[in-house]
Amino acid sequence: MQSTLTRFFTSLLLLACLTVGTLQAQKVPSPKEHFGFAIGDDYQLATYTQTEAYFKKLAASDRVKLVDMGLTEEGRHQYMLVVSSPANLKNLEKYRSISQKMARAEGLTDEQARQLAAQGKAVVWIDGGLHATETVGTHQLIETAWQLVSRKDAETLRILDEVIILLAHANPDGQELVSNWYMREANPEKRSLDHLPRLYQKYIGHDNNRDFFMMNMKESWNIGRQLYVDWIPQIVYNHHQAGPAGSVVAGPPYRDPFNHVYDPLLITSIDALGAAMNNRLNVEGKPGYTQRAGSVYSTWWNGGLRTAPYFHNIIGILTEIIGSPTPAKVPLVPQRLIPNGATPNPIKPQDWHFRQSIDYSVSLNYAVLDYAARYRDGLLFNIYRMGKNAIDRGKQDHWTLYPKRIEEITQAQRNDSQKSTPTGTGSTTGTLATKYYDTVMTNRSLRDPRAYILPASQPDFPTAVAFINALLKSGVQVQQATASFNVAGKAYPAGSYVVKTAQAFRPHVLDMFEPQDHPNDFQYPGGPPVRPYDAAGWTLAYQMGVQFDRQLDDFDGPFRKVPYGELQVPKGQLGTATAAGGYLLSSQANQSFLAVNDLLKAGVEVLRLTEGTATEAVGSFFVAANDQAKAVLERLAREQGVAVRAVAQRPAALAKVTPQRVALWDTYGGSMPSGWVRWLTEQFHFPVEVLYAPDLEKEDLRSKYDLVVFVGGAIPPLATPESGSSSYSRRDPKPEEVPAEYRTWLGRITADKTIPQLQKFLEAGGNIVTIGSSTNLAYHLKLPVKNALVEISSDGQEKRLPGEKYYIPGSILRVSLDSTQQAAWGMPAACDVYFDASPVFNLAPDAIARGTLKPLMWFPTDKPLRSGWAWGQAYLQNGVAAFSAKVGKGTLYAFGPEITFRAQAHGTFKLLFNQFYATEVPTGVVQGE
Repeated sequence: MQSTLTRFFTSLLLLACLTVGTLQAQKVPSPKEHFGFAIGDDYQLATYTQTEAYFKKLAASDRVKLVDMGLTEEGRHQYMLVVSSPANLKNLEKYRSISQKMARAEGLTDEQARQLAAQGKAVVWIDGGLHATETVGTHQLIETAWQLVSRKDAETLRILDEVIILLAHANPDGQELVSNWYMREANPEKRSLDHLPRLYQKYIGHDNNRDFFMMNMKESWNIGRQLYVDWIPQIVYNHHQAGPAGSVVAGPPYRDPFNHVYDPLLITSIDALGAAMNNRLNVEGKPGYTQRAGSVYSTWWNGGLRTAPYFHNIIGILTEIIGSPTPAKVPLVPQRLIPNGATPNPIKPQDWHFRQSIDYSVSLNYAVLDYAARYRDGLLFNIYRMGKNAIDRGKQDHWTLYPKRIEEITQAQRNDSQKSTPTGTGSTTGTLATKYYDTVMTNRSLRDPRAYILPASQPDFPTAVAFINALLKSGVQVQQATASFNVAGKAYPAGSYVVKTAQAFRPHVLDMFEPQDHPNDFQYPGGPPVRPYDAAGWTLAYQMGVQFDRQLDDFDGPFRKVPYGELQVPKGQLGTATAAGGYLLSSQANQSFLAVNDLLKAGVEVLRLTEGTATEAVGSFFVAANDQAKAVLERLAREQGVAVRAVAQRPAALAKVTPQRVALWDTYGGSMPSGWVRWLTEQFHFPVEVLYAPDLEKEDLRSKYDLVVFVGGAIPPLATPESGSSSYSRRDPKPEEVPAEYRTWLGRITADKTIPQLQKFLEAGGNIVTIGSSTNLAYHLKLPVKNALVEISSDGQEKRLPGEKYYIPGSILRVSLDSTQQAAWGMPAACDVYFDASPVFNLAPDAIARGTLKPLMWFPTDKPLRSGWAWGQAYLQNGVAAFSAKVGKGTLYAFGPEITFRAQAHGTFKLLFNQFYATEVPTGVVQGE
């Protein structure tokens, strides 16, 4: 009996211990208990190492599921917390499936959609830390997660019941760098975020918020997979800072213009959510929210974490808030003290602490989550409705109301005004006005496409596949031909890709293929332009040089649907080469350069065709048949889809390829354009060494390097019309202000010290590539080159064209090329370039005649605009966009357009890659034999 009782009480004790243990396992520590300080305490920042550990502790809660989204570029784990009620977390797959079905809107009736909306849960994405120096973002994420996990108030419980919350860390590497940099100072009052030594996301820093339709970076694809493939939330909330001076936070709604491909329901949904956010702050006595014209943010541009969702019918929210761990002030900005529609509740000048920004951010998060909880079924149905609208538009004749179409209507009225109104007033009403509308907006040749076809036979098919992968990462439905087919009398081979517009993400499809038509936007008639928030035009198919056909009528064929998000690898084939022959790789294909670099690294000799043939472009690569070459090429054909053609005979007119010893300029604090080039060269296996200004001033530069690359921002301008403004200042820290390991990075390129060394480098046989503003080097070297974008003022002096006459923000323009020159081998006779207020030149005719200056790219027409906004584009006609110049034994290459822009401009990569090789005629071989 005693033994039985003992066992009974032992069992009870064990059960009690297990119960207590379970309860303790679910109790998570507060931030202060974990970090040693409360989130928002002055002079305190958490590192990512600490944050990662805290996220793992939060995962002990039954309200949390921890998801590893993937590794970052520096190899850290990037986490997302899925937060909801315990009951919802047990059914996550059900709710994720509903979210996907509603967003894709495939095969659903309205009644079925309403039933699913009633069954589903709203899905809301909230991120933090994308721009790591904007420290509010990461810390509000930590605080919000803690409050959602620990609070038991009615509002929080209702939110958890109705909403699946995705709390995502956007930039782990950046948080680790920035927080360690700030906290390195023992004295809290001396802590500062200033003078960070390198970019806070590897390679691209701030441009990590410019990568969300390309998703080159690992972090971008980790996020994109959740947004467009796995979860497809109805709301995406992207936290940033800082708000405009004199306010606390800028948020929705945003200023015009918005992109013409959106469903109107998207814009009104942004307005509604913005009102809920503004209202909450006002209820809680938190003034200083500004919107619309109160800030610079618009809804035009694609590529940001909150803007790319617009093209997927997702409500994208951006807030920009003030705040720093170092206390600051809300400054006096008198014009912001008058209540108006932009800032209905102004804030007075005052001291400001980090915790206040955290509290505002948590309130804004709760406003979004409360809205999602209250309108859960409406959000789900509305994303379906926008997707269904998109599918319907793609299935029938549809005309998008672009500004150019409205201008065509207006012009038709003008042309006919004398006939229609005898008084000559030009006014038209009733049926006459309808006639002009019908002339344009029912013109069948101006319809939106039903589909796009990317032929597998195009010269650079691997780049076309890279474009397709960008679409797949964005959740676009893609089809591939399993056999050859015909459309509109044209034959297409098997393997070709088809992208139809009858799909939910039609706005994104149109945006990637069609030109953007940015409206003419000026402060007042005849006044200066209103700068777009980012690019005005970016059409990815144009940037990548992809060949595609627009189809205005529907068609079908032997097509398979590629699973959503399943990235493609082109199928490379390697034929059998005879002993007398070898292998050819086309100079028109970017992947050929990757193959050449791997071959050279393996010790295989590579040659280039110095003359084109009937079947092969000039500059194509030849490799003699041998086992070593075959092994490398077989691997590349299998893994990279490199196109290789076996030939039975060695071509004539060959020159040996010698890799250049390449240096790439960078600067203390980091250059984003330089980081993009560094990433790009790594992808194509070019060995490149990074140099800083002090390295360029050394006498041994030529003995170490054959080629130096300067991206935009490296070479300072002259104070002349040729180069524009002389303002080029950014204070570098003093050596004693930074750790010793970074001091060799300090310094700037100067006219008195650096430029003479670069001239010596060129004269001794070195080559230099300059891009964008760094083409200023041509003026420093006093080459016979002038700025083409000037006019003669009343005093007879040259001055730059004012914005009222000429203004081209980031846009796509068409140029002609001289592809017979080695610098442009593999390029077509005309191509699209990314142009962002880029330099344009006039070259001295006698220098061209002598061959010391050679135009590489130029504008042959007065209307080169392909996508975006180009005011006064006629000024570009006959202007030179790129040239080469002999300087002693070396060559300077000057590319005005951004030929490597954000690693998106695949169509112009070859203009850089070609310069990474020297070609030498082998001994004993006569050119032309």
